[in-house]
Amino acid sequence: MRQKKYPSDLSREQFEQIRPLLESARKRTKPRTVELYEVFCAVLYLLKSGCQWRMLPGEFPK
Repeated sequence: MRQKKYPSDLSREQFEQIRPLLESARKRTKPRTVELYEVFCAVLYLLKSGCQWRMLPGEFPK
């Protein structure tokens, strides 16, 4: 879990409202190794920052 909170992050309560939609789109494969919330927050960060490589924090999942 990340230590720093970013302005683009959703609250856990907001994320729980969209989690069922994200889970339903998932194909049945091997179990996740990273938390879905962290991946979604990383995607939001990329969208908000304009996907500038120099702004990518190293603490988001790969």
